[in-house]
Amino acid sequence: MSNAPHTWPRLYVGTLLADKLSLTLSPAHSHYIGVVLRLREGDSLRFFNGRDGEWRGMITQPSKGKTQGTLVTLVEQLRAQSFGADIWLCPAPIKRAHFDFMIMKATELGARVIQPILTARAQIRETNTERLRAIAIEAAEQSERLDLPEIREPVTLDSLIKEWPKHRLPIYCAEFGDAQPAAQAFSGALAHARPAAAIFTGPEGGFTEDESARLRAMAETLPVRLGPRILRADTAALAALACWQALCGDWQSRDFSTRPTEKREAPHEP
Repeated sequence: MSNAPHTWPRLYVGTLLADKLSLTLSPAHSHYIGVVLRLREGDSLRFFNGRDGEWRGMITQPSKGKTQGTLVTLVEQLRAQSFGADIWLCPAPIKRAHFDFMIMKATELGARVIQPILTARAQIRETNTERLRAIAIEAAEQSERLDLPEIREPVTLDSLIKEWPKHRLPIYCAEFGDAQPAAQAFSGALAHARPAAAIFTGPEGGFTEDESARLRAMAETLPVRLGPRILRADTAALAALACWQALCGDWQSRDFSTRPTEKREAPHEP
């Protein structure tokens, strides 16, 4: 097995992570690392829980069938806990395959909260939050993200607007009208004055005129256009999120060190 930390398998766990703590992995994780990855005693893995940073763990006792999970001991913290930019994504649910893809990629793009909204033209009225959370966990594991997006139960657009937090900038993706091009809008003073923001995207068929009017009536709403073409709902959500991250979010950071530092031994003296 490679000694480079960034090559070690990476797993999300919901338990506390701390120095010298012993973990008993779930049957699913035990099967994955023992049968799929074929890891053995002494091999290293990485763990995160969204609160305590990223930790290196060593297998101290491989799984013994279904009766006992793999035992792991945490030996060092590889990265301290950090969080990305404070951006929400508020999309109308769409067909399952496309919505699953949206959740996966929104996790990779750093959305902190994903709040599905029910609109007049939404064909999908229910979502399986636990399944979507599992998709987000896998995306976070693969993308080296240290936290997880909070995936909420769907709410109506009206109810969300009524309880909208005043400090958070609403960004309304508009297909028509006088909305500014995304690059211009996200480079403006309003977008940079409000570091907490949320992107609203509609279902297939878009928002109704009444819904558009209510979104525009929110305090300091920022209407944006996503180019000259009509984008599919999942494409629009991800395009808007990527534009915001590039111009207002954590893509502006000079620190892109998402991988744990590989520790090297000092050279031997001749």
